[in-house]
Amino acid sequence: MSVKALKKIGVLVSGGGTNFQSLIDTIHQQDGEIVVVISNNRQAFGLERGRTAGIPAVAINPKGYPSNEAYDEKLVEILKGYEVDLVVLAGYMKIITSAFVEAYPNAIINIHPALIPAFCGPGFYGLHVHQAVIDYGVKVTGATVHFVNEVADGGPVIFQETVAVADDDTPESIQQKVLKIEHELLPKAVKAFCRDQLSVVGRLVKNRKE
Repeated sequence: MSVKALKKIGVLVSGGGTNFQSLIDTIHQQDGEIVVVISNNRQAFGLERGRTAGIPAVAINPKGYPSNEAYDEKLVEILKGYEVDLVVLAGYMKIITSAFVEAYPNAIINIHPALIPAFCGPGFYGLHVHQAVIDYGVKVTGATVHFVNEVADGGPVIFQETVAVADDDTPESIQQKVLKIEHELLPKAVKAFCRDQLSVVGRLVKNRKE
């Protein structure tokens, strides 16, 4: 009986890469193979996480390209060179272009630290998201894993999970609550993709559990 080849994963990071680490710890060489990590920030600790795990790590400065389209074209070229099946945005702080999305239809997954469609889109990143949650006075927030389309944080939702917002919460304390569930949701979504359990019908992502 032939053994099914692991899907190849490319990860994009901009900072510390804790979500990337969750994928290394739970997915890499198990449900999928992370074949490259790329960052738009050469100081990103996520690159070091990749090197430590023996994963090729590449830093590309967007300032070296005349446009976002040209930059993303280079990213796609690298990803295609590694024969990547799935792209994961794990704290990647740059909106990708339509050409990038078209190169990987329903094969780019992003993690967002709020319950989409609330507190999402341009300007909603990092602690800004959690401050907005506090300012609005909502009682729950959470994390969303979704497929990426041409609209920032606008793709079909794969998984969501909630956390309670306490009266004395700060952006930093909410961030820690949400990160905990991010580290569970992102590997869960990547695992489901690698096992061919996800299908997209319009805006609905169906999960065919084994």
